[in-house]
Amino acid sequence: MISPPSSPRLAGPTLADGFAEIGRTAETAVDDLARMVAIDTSFPPGAGYDAFAGLMESAVATLGLECRRVAVPEELWRVDGGPAHGARTNLIARRRSGKPALGLYFHVDTVPASPGWKTDPLRSTRDGDRLIGLGAADMKGTIAAVLLALRAADTTGLPLGYDPMLLLCTDEEGGLYPGIRYLAEQGLLEGHILNFNGAAAPRIWAGCFGLFTLLVRVHGRTVHASEAASAGAGANAIEAALPILNALAVLKPEIAGRTSALPAPPGATRPLAAQLDISAAHGGQCGGQIPSQFEILICRRYAPEEDFSAAHREIEEAIRKAAPHAGIEIVLTGHLMPTSDPTGPHWPRWQEAMSAGFGYAPDAFAKWGATSCSDFGWVQATGMQEILLSGLGRPDSRIHAPGEFTALTDIVALAKSVLAYLSAEFRSDLSPEATAIR
Repeated sequence: MISPPSSPRLAGPTLADGFAEIGRTAETAVDDLARMVAIDTSFPPGAGYDAFAGLMESAVATLGLECRRVAVPEELWRVDGGPAHGARTNLIARRRSGKPALGLYFHVDTVPASPGWKTDPLRSTRDGDRLIGLGAADMKGTIAAVLLALRAADTTGLPLGYDPMLLLCTDEEGGLYPGIRYLAEQGLLEGHILNFNGAAAPRIWAGCFGLFTLLVRVHGRTVHASEAASAGAGANAIEAALPILNALAVLKPEIAGRTSALPAPPGATRPLAAQLDISAAHGGQCGGQIPSQFEILICRRYAPEEDFSAAHREIEEAIRKAAPHAGIEIVLTGHLMPTSDPTGPHWPRWQEAMSAGFGYAPDAFAKWGATSCSDFGWVQATGMQEILLSGLGRPDSRIHAPGEFTALTDIVALAKSVLAYLSAEFRSDLSPEATAIR
């Protein structure tokens, strides 16, 4: 383990004291995570955001953070023709002591629990160092890590160089209007931001792809199954959708051939490439009834070099050409813009902080992007370019899959990294704010 670099020992509490407190109180993070996992914040539908905001308000009550709930207006996030499932409640919890603000970003939503879980996905289960539960790694465990760091700073009285500003946001896993986008567009973000929607790895973020989802509704006409032959062409919505599915299957490899100049992760043998996937398909109810509607959910990941409008248009044209006489609706249900290179003046100090927490060697860091997506393209569109990145994701964490887990040792390491970065004593020579004051 790399010892935390610091200035000559100061009178009063030091970062080493804070690290020791994190180690002493690490088990509290297990309890925090269990309480978070128990609240269903899956998107869709996104019905648990109010309850989660209430839990977080209780969690930060002893830290002297001022809490403010900010709801995204329904007309921005509600999908055309879709149901409403509860307020999109974002929570800002911050301290105001006159220091520069450091935004600490989390998305509080998870994907829905898929079939195959061997434990209750909404009940945190411990297996040695592993903490298993829906959202444990992506990304409720990161909230537990930051709470661990802030409590250690509070208990030891460690002087901080930044005022923490927790941003607990909605609808990152999908949706038309992620919460962080709304906060950015309303001018509610300050300072610079540390985004925890990343990996437990010595990574310098190079940016990422964009993503959009389209819901295709194919309409037919419900009749008794015995009358199907006389009902006329186009009555069976599933059969009417077959040419569309075939057209998408033909388009898929063509899109996959489009590569990006965005650097791929270390060890990758191929460049990052665009993707087209059929993510869901629904229709029909029983054998005695001809289905009147069939729905196809399409997910398109597009490279920063691609144009969203052109990518959207290409899919729509393929669908309408494949089934020119079918009754079709095509609805945009979610969109995350690509994130361009988010590096900036705070990254060197954040790398040092990750080394202090996780034990990374300085030469272990590499810069790469990903086909996975982020809601921070919308933040960059408002003028905030630099975004720091970390998280708890590992290749074997089973993120978005049954048995998702994180490790308590990683939570502790991330907590130490955050505490180091917040600390006024830690590598002040690399702090743009401290350098400006000098």
